[in-house]
Amino acid sequence: MRYVHKITITNIRKPVQKNVNQELQWLGSSLGLFNLRDKDKSCFRVFIELVKTAKKGIPLSSDELAYRLDLSRGTVVHHINKLIESGIVVQANKGYILRVDNLRALIDEVEKDLRRTCDDLRSMAKEIDESLGL
Repeated sequence: MRYVHKITITNIRKPVQKNVNQELQWLGSSLGLFNLRDKDKSCFRVFIELVKTAKKGIPLSSDELAYRLDLSRGTVVHHINKLIESGIVVQANKGYILRVDNLRALIDEVEKDLRRTCDDLRSMAKEIDESLGL
């Protein structure tokens, strides 16, 4: 059984200047992870903290993330749930970690998810077309 992932891909103009923070913001925004309601960029901050620890492979608890980022645990859990729903973050050993250990691999995984979904849609569309005699 496959997990359900909800992700919105948005075509946003890339940042002109070479700035890792702007590039990370662009990447996450392009994946629909951050929105305008997140005034203090708390989801972005949670995402960045998980990116920084991804290489080490050490899951972070919601309490640890809240402490490191000076956010409430409720805020962290809210954003973690969104990142899990998008397929970007997974639960591991009583904590949370990026699905893979680097951003390029993460985009590769998102692309695989998208291709599987398109394959399923194509298959179902073919069945519907055939049942309608199209």
